[in-house]
Amino acid sequence: MKNSFSEVKLFQVNPDKLIEFETLITTIADEQKQQMGCIDIKYVKRFFTIDGVRSGEPPRELTKIVKCVKYFSYWEFDNKENYGKATEWFFKNHLKDIQKLLIMPFDINCGNSIY
Repeated sequence: MKNSFSEVKLFQVNPDKLIEFETLITTIADEQKQQMGCIDIKYVKRFFTIDGVRSGEPPRELTKIVKCVKYFSYWEFDNKENYGKATEWFFKNHLKDIQKLLIMPFDINCGNSIY
């Protein structure tokens, strides 16, 4: 949606906590969708790479875990005010549970959508 406000989070999950993390984000994502002004929420598990792949070929699957498994979320809103209220809800209700599963605090990047 043009002129929406979006956030991208990077989670570096402890390899021993993958099942717990995926179970938790499934529940959280359902709640995130219900936040006022939410357009969409997606979570992606990074398990493929294009490093060493010829142009036009499909990505190759990662074969081992080094330090952590990366997950990304993309959360889109109709405006930054609703985003602000939703992030307050997210931190209040889920921050502690998520942080216990990570090797370091997650990164947040947000801004206005261009296209």
